[in-house]
Amino acid sequence: MGETASDFLFQHLAPPIALALGLIGLTVALVLQFTARRFVPWIYWFAVAMVSVFGTMAADVAHVGLGVPYAASTTFFIAALVIILAAWFAKEKTLSIHSIHTRRRESFYWATVLATFALGTAGGDLTAKTMDLGYLFSGVLFAVVIAVPLVAHRWFSLNAIAAFWFAYVVTRPLGASFADWFAAPTGTAGGLGWGTGPITVILTVAIIGLVGYLSTLSREEYRACAVRPR
Repeated sequence: MGETASDFLFQHLAPPIALALGLIGLTVALVLQFTARRFVPWIYWFAVAMVSVFGTMAADVAHVGLGVPYAASTTFFIAALVIILAAWFAKEKTLSIHSIHTRRRESFYWATVLATFALGTAGGDLTAKTMDLGYLFSGVLFAVVIAVPLVAHRWFSLNAIAAFWFAYVVTRPLGASFADWFAAPTGTAGGLGWGTGPITVILTVAIIGLVGYLSTLSREEYRACAVRPR
């Protein structure tokens, strides 16, 4: 959703206005998240959605606005992600999402999320456009890659936290590739031409429905849905 929402705003508004709206949405969402005294599903997922939109904008501005090649921006965002995770681990001695009980750890978490979305956009466009694989094949490629941490954790004893972050990062180019495949104009890297607006609406409705369902769960049921380190 972040991919197509960002593209929709840039297509219909002047870039500075689109970027300002994305930044305002991100700021509002993070203020709500950081001031919440407990986990509130709709606030958390609203923050994720706004981070996804702004993270996509960051990658698009780097390429379209500044002319940075996708290979260079992908490399930059990989480096940024590694630095954030390394700093997080150096300060807190853990990267487990189940240990995020302080403001500093939460700050590291959201910085990581922002970097993963920017990386996902750049990486997805790198495979689809620069490597000329097209959006559909890129999506299939990342669908295969995201199975790697599952197999490695379940059958080859990959650490649960490492497996989680591996999969978490790959969800970004996976989602972005399929979103672009549906939304991009026909003839553009194999796009189906459904439009960024309709795809954004469809995915937003899906997110609202899923978050609404999560909100009906008890604390114990919600925790049972979460990935637990072993």
